[in-house]
Amino acid sequence: MTSRNVARIGGLAVLMASVAAPAFAGSFYLQEQSARGAGRAYSGETADTGVNSLWWNPAAIARSGREATFSLHAIKLDSEARDTGSTLTLINPQTGQVAARLPVGGSSVVKDPVESGIVPNFAIATPITERLSLGLAVSAPYNFTTKYEANDLSKSNMGTFARYDANTSDLRSADIGVVLAYQVNDWLDIGAGVSAQYVKAKLTSNIPSLTMTNPPLLASDGNSSLEGDGIDFGWNVGAQIHQGKWDLGLSYRSAVEHTLEGDIVQQMNGALAPRSFATSGEASITTPWFASASVRYAATDKLTLNAQINRIGWSEFDAIRVSFTGGGDVIHQNYEDVTTGAIGFDYALSDKTTLRGGIGYDPTPTTDALRTARIPDSDRMLYSIGLSTEITEGVGFDAGITYIDMDKGVMHDDRTLLQGAVISNLRGELEGSAVAFSIGTTVKF
Repeated sequence: MTSRNVARIGGLAVLMASVAAPAFAGSFYLQEQSARGAGRAYSGETADTGVNSLWWNPAAIARSGREATFSLHAIKLDSEARDTGSTLTLINPQTGQVAARLPVGGSSVVKDPVESGIVPNFAIATPITERLSLGLAVSAPYNFTTKYEANDLSKSNMGTFARYDANTSDLRSADIGVVLAYQVNDWLDIGAGVSAQYVKAKLTSNIPSLTMTNPPLLASDGNSSLEGDGIDFGWNVGAQIHQGKWDLGLSYRSAVEHTLEGDIVQQMNGALAPRSFATSGEASITTPWFASASVRYAATDKLTLNAQINRIGWSEFDAIRVSFTGGGDVIHQNYEDVTTGAIGFDYALSDKTTLRGGIGYDPTPTTDALRTARIPDSDRMLYSIGLSTEITEGVGFDAGITYIDMDKGVMHDDRTLLQGAVISNLRGELEGSAVAFSIGTTVKF
């Protein structure tokens, strides 16, 4: 058995990667990495200490002692996708001119194409010496599921208006990271880590079948699917400064270049049946880098104010590149780098209980010129409230609720199919909102 296969059957990684979840930071990134942080809209994570902030900053555990934390985040989404004029443009192969422009047809309204789900995360830290600490974090940072199959096949067997752009889009990830943190002196901590990131993806869509008659006729659709997985590696570094009432944090997490190996299938019908094939191949994608800066200020003995800004290198995700024996494809994404931010507070109601709240802004990295049905992303605002309390000595409980207000997302994608014979012109919009419920426990031992 190869090391690759050994890694694939790792029980914890498979568990994390099998959990269905939508993405609710930007595009397919999940920022739900701590129930404590959820209560303040993740506004102070890079500067806060303890195992709860390990994903955000490897330096966070330099002085935390022995701790372990586990959180669950349940995300409930309400969404609706609508057709606003999607068409198929047929090109005459002899002249290269437009032969016809036809409506796509199919279901014009799709309820809840973005699926709800549950996201777990786990982290543990322990001192090695008085100044050096070791940490382990397991998370699911990249996940999304969108499905556009027809809601009622008795009314329509064509699928939906988005079928030539996307039917099913399913991505799962599991990240296992190991970090070392060092307390340089009374006010400076530093940390660094490496992570193994497992990604599994499945993408399906329809392919139009046509006859170039006058007028052109569309036959029963064909379909295509890409399914694969792979393990690749990244790294992260960070530092924290603790001076009086101030805590400052800086961190950087690298992009990860993923190569997913798997199966590619194209099934065509009618006169185009000879174009059918099934083969092995690979797809390559790159996840973004993250640079974060955060500050916490103890305004009073009870009130701490938080602010965080994140620069996310989404331009790394410029395309999905597919290759196989005898062919390949480049599915352009053209994401842009974005800056996100959040502010929040922690208020000590007592020695054991803390109230939290926060507001966050998260712009989409997608552009109006190219936004696919696979990830119909949009700008969003986050409004959070949370509570932390000590259940018994050394055992804490965290809870948070976040309301996610999403702007209307406009879907716009022109895909060239059948070697230039057909252009799919996706035109649609998606509206939605979500509520995320987070609970967790932190144990000192």
